Amino acid sequence: MVHPDLATAGGILETKKIGDYAEQHGIAMAMHFAGSPISFMANVHCAAATENFVALEHHGVDVSWWEDLVTGIDKPLNRRGFARVPEAPGLGVDLNLDVVKQHLKRGEGCFEPTDEWDADDSHDRLWS
Repeated sequence: MVHPDLATAGGILETKKIGDYAEQHGIAMAMHFAGSPISFMANVHCAAATENFVALEHHGVDVSWWEDLVTGIDKPLNRRGFARVPEAPGLGVDLNLDVVKQHLKRGEGCFEPTDEWDADDSHDRLWS
């Protein structure tokens, strides 16, 4: 079984390619997920489009405000172990900035400028 994490494996298309390659070799795909409802919907779309999909991990079920981070979709997002694929454009949900701001750590902003990347490139590996 392959177990890609869409958020770190390269996004929807790359994860779909991983699943398709595994399927060609008779290998099932269970997707790893521990993130926001935005990432959850990206995973749901990818899972729905991948033939050998078996299961999607979900670690937000015990966070009372997790689903409030998005609007534009019927809730709960996970009903008895199943998720509906949204039919709206894009991922099918909208970010609820008011709820996001309520749950930021003290002193952290929302969509603050990232001027540190104006001069340094990501391959400079300043963080390791």
